Amino acid sequence: MKNQIEIKIRVPNQTRYLRLIGNLGENMAREISGLSDDRDAFAYNINVVLTEAMSNAIKHANAANPDKDVTIRITVSDTELAVRVYDNGLGFDPNSVPIPGLNTDCLSETGRGLFIIRSLMDSVVYRKADGGNVLEMRKSLKIKGGSTAGR
Repeated sequence: MKNQIEIKIRVPNQTRYLRLIGNLGENMAREISGLSDDRDAFAYNINVVLTEAMSNAIKHANAANPDKDVTIRITVSDTELAVRVYDNGLGFDPNSVPIPGLNTDCLSETGRGLFIIRSLMDSVVYRKADGGNVLEMRKSLKIKGGSTAGR
């Protein structure tokens, strides 16, 4: 029996859609049955990851150009949840982004998104894809009793 769900959404390159996409991912994560982790915390973290990734794509990759789009793909399988955020920018080296620390401006509202994403997900990869770039984030699903996730 096939147990994979995938949704693909394309939204205009506007921050007004951040909440919509974050809530969509949160609700999708909340519906995964059998999670051994705190379901509400897991779902909230997916909202945060989606919001941060999409915000970065809109502001940095697509340079806030309202004529561009951001594509989001969320896949839930028996073993993991994967979130992919596609942008049309030039790309960047995620290893060049400094880790926030004691020497950074603690009042700055920027510079923490990638750090937060890396902290909440098991793997984060940024690469060329489909004529642009994709930020691919994966989280293993821990299922009660070691069984697979059913939906």
